[in-house]
Amino acid sequence: MTRVLLTHAARLLRHRGTVAVLAVLAAVLTAASGWLGLRLYERHEADRRNQDILAAARQSALNFTSLDYRHYGQDSENVLRGATGEFKKQFAAQTKELTKIVADNKSVSEGQVLDAGIARADERSARVLVVADSKVTNVSAPGGTSRNYRLQLDLVLEDGHWLTSNVEFVG
Repeated sequence: MTRVLLTHAARLLRHRGTVAVLAVLAAVLTAASGWLGLRLYERHEADRRNQDILAAARQSALNFTSLDYRHYGQDSENVLRGATGEFKKQFAAQTKELTKIVADNKSVSEGQVLDAGIARADERSARVLVVADSKVTNVSAPGGTSRNYRLQLDLVLEDGHWLTSNVEFVG
């Protein structure tokens, strides 16, 4: 009888040991899948943020390189809508003078963004390099001339929108 009890007790201990090992293994797998799920979510959020940044930079560059004397007021408003900070102040301050110059010269610039890439980005700011071309027609070049732009745009996140805070011509 004692031997039967000892055998039964040994089986119980082995069973409890197996259960303990399985419980630890389940906890480790749960923690690992939680960690991997968090990393996947963070990667998805970063990809979405980068897509938003690139879309805003492309649109800003397109607005900046596409201006038409026939509706310059709307075109300049498009630039200002995507702008903030010092860039917005500078562009707004020059709008009246630019309106006259563009109208006098009957200038039309049709921009096209060829490529854009993020140089750096975080949750609140980004720097994007943009390559754009435009065809410019005016009274002195009615057939049009081609212009190439290499732009560095600094963007900031304000009220859920990426806005251009600085534009520099580079290279």
